[in-house]
Amino acid sequence: MIRRKLESFTANRRCTLLGVGPMSLNCVNAAIELANEHDSLIMLVASRRQIDSADFGGGYVNHWSTEQFAEYVIQKDKKGRVIIARDHGGPWQNDKEKQGQLSLRQAMNSAKKSFKTDIESGFDMIHIDPSIDIHGTPDVDEVLQRIFELYEYCWSVAQENKRNILFEIGTEEQSGATHHIDYLAYVLKKVKTFCEQNGLPNPTFVVSQTGTRVMETRNVGSFESPVRLPYELPAGIQVPRIVDLCDQHGVWLKEHNTDYLSDEALSWHPKLGIHAANVAPEFGVAETNALITLMNHNGHHKERDDFLDLAFNSRKWEKWMMPQTHADDTMRAIIAGHYVFSDPLCIEIKNKVQSKIPDIVIDDFLKNAVKNKILRYMKFFHLTRSQ
Repeated sequence: MIRRKLESFTANRRCTLLGVGPMSLNCVNAAIELANEHDSLIMLVASRRQIDSADFGGGYVNHWSTEQFAEYVIQKDKKGRVIIARDHGGPWQNDKEKQGQLSLRQAMNSAKKSFKTDIESGFDMIHIDPSIDIHGTPDVDEVLQRIFELYEYCWSVAQENKRNILFEIGTEEQSGATHHIDYLAYVLKKVKTFCEQNGLPNPTFVVSQTGTRVMETRNVGSFESPVRLPYELPAGIQVPRIVDLCDQHGVWLKEHNTDYLSDEALSWHPKLGIHAANVAPEFGVAETNALITLMNHNGHHKERDDFLDLAFNSRKWEKWMMPQTHADDTMRAIIAGHYVFSDPLCIEIKNKVQSKIPDIVIDDFLKNAVKNKILRYMKFFHLTRSQ
């Protein structure tokens, strides 16, 4: 049913589907509203750090558990235009699994527990991503074996719960380069053989390197690099080859790390045949900047500084920094801002500001800032009503 919905929506338009990372409550509401306003389809792609089951303590987004998140989206999505998806599900994709130094078997069992809750809670799509290993660097065949084990498990859970789910697979973290075509061909062949031999449905999406990677507040990948990189074909040549290969195997290409690309680069996505693309941190930064702008405009400098201190001290900006960064503490705080939106201190700061500007509903202001960012992608991906 979900696959038919995707195929029906894309049948008469050359488009790129959009996966929105649920960076905050306002971001979730923005995505749901836009999907319904434009009779479009939007995927809400939740990582395990953002949203996880109650057994794992939930996530940093609105303190939601998987169960609460799914219930909220299903209730708010009046027209059924949102696809609820797990993003980067797999071993060691939850910080607790890393901090606990879980073994491979423990981490795989932990991932299965998370996936089971996803499926039982109504998630439509599962991204199986065993690209992280805190104990070493597995080769492609080891990664594939982990995919197969989790794939078979998730399908059995779905069958037990009489649910049809879609699968997305990925075998490595984004590098910012385009994918080596022989590597992808090997992965797709192995996955297709596995599915045929075990009577399982083929994955709907495969994540491939298209030359995108987010660092700080820009895309540092090669997708729109004006300089020809050594030993790498430009995206305009390599991506159509990747798309052709995916088409041969009946799988759709999913791009990750699409944030901060230029309008021109986004406009090329449907032209190149990229089936879907994920965007996440850009929307969190957009909401953070909107909050700071609002506080600056209304002279709430103490509250602004308190918020920036809270975000900076979270140190959630560390993973996003360039090796030779020139970012100051304010920029680091902006990068980390969305991680603290659900912190009681942040809520207290927002409430103080709200009490001083009763003529503006802060969350509506922030939600609209995020909607404008999401809408840019929808327009260039041919997902708006007018298209």
